[in-house]
Amino acid sequence: MPSSPQHPASAPRNLSGPDAEDLALYREKFRRRLPESLDELHGPIQGVVELPLHMAWSGMTSYDLGKPRQRMGLYRTVLHEGLHDDLPLYLNQDLLLQLWPVLRTLVGRTVRTVWEGAFPQLASRTQAAA
Repeated sequence: MPSSPQHPASAPRNLSGPDAEDLALYREKFRRRLPESLDELHGPIQGVVELPLHMAWSGMTSYDLGKPRQRMGLYRTVLHEGLHDDLPLYLNQDLLLQLWPVLRTLVGRTVRTVWEGAFPQLASRTQAAA
């Protein structure tokens, strides 16, 4: 059964004790932030996006969606740092699906696993692009 907010993925078999618990907590942090559906993601598809400091605490705060590298950077930052209420404001379903085959290689394994487990259409985009 794939992972979803209701069905969390198990920890890798080679981890035990505190390491497995830490990984499970880390995954749960990202699972709690997920929208119920990608249909909730109605963020901008053009223009300049200004991120609040709780997401852009370590670097750029302004992203031009017309520039591919900045667009990818915005999505990477929001996926890693955005809270549940931030995701619908800053992510767009169509753009996320379009970017995912490359974006999945730029985000951490935990973020990728949680998102693909919860939303099979992301994983299928990856397989279709291969």
